[in-house]
Amino acid sequence: MSPRTVFITGASSGFGAACAQQFAEAGDRLVLAARRLEPLLKLQGELQGQAAGIHVIQLDVRDRQAVQDAVENLPQEFREIDLLVNNAGLALGLEPAHQASLDDWETMVDTNIKGVMYCTRCILPGMVARNRGHVINIGSTAGAWPYPGGNVYGGTKAFVEQFTRNLRADLLGTMVRATCIAPGMAETEFSNVRFKGDEGKASKVYEGSTPLTALDIANIVRWAADQPPHVNINTLEVMSIHQTWAPFAVHREANIK
Repeated sequence: MSPRTVFITGASSGFGAACAQQFAEAGDRLVLAARRLEPLLKLQGELQGQAAGIHVIQLDVRDRQAVQDAVENLPQEFREIDLLVNNAGLALGLEPAHQASLDDWETMVDTNIKGVMYCTRCILPGMVARNRGHVINIGSTAGAWPYPGGNVYGGTKAFVEQFTRNLRADLLGTMVRATCIAPGMAETEFSNVRFKGDEGKASKVYEGSTPLTALDIANIVRWAADQPPHVNINTLEVMSIHQTWAPFAVHREANIK
């Protein structure tokens, strides 16, 4: 099988970097995009001998024009993208909705929703024209299951899941696939980012449990991408065995009149 060209956003760490490692092992050609250039260059050096080629882009997916420019100016050998992994995303804060930061909310919407929209809209037309390709969006169990403080983050991930379903509807009659992978608790930089560098808060999220790892999710992404062309994994939700859904919450007061 000839090398695929795989475009991964948020590739500097976590799920994105692990996906890059998986597709490099498969001998694919990689376009690695993230806001932080230094870890991208380090990853490029580590994977150089395995991948068929690596192109690195410093990119903020919230910037619509930057995304368009990045895709339009890809070197010739990287232009026919076979697989887009929309991985860039984040959660900020865990405050209830009436106390949360509007700036944090807007950052999550701009990254988790608009970033997915921009990258997909720029890359998808080429896939349809070639009648081959695959969009894999990284969602979250928070998109289906609520928790206190999940407010806008959960809303953005619900968008990712429904957007993926609607892509499937739009792409009917083509050989372009669309998949949403929805991880639960996973130990990456996620909680450090959510709590803005507070290591104590971040470590408590995983305390006493065995969470998913970035490699666990990357293995699933590669598995979904490696299915025969007629097989589409629509949505796949995955949790650590140490996590499940919470019971219904009931507020009880001592004196109810």
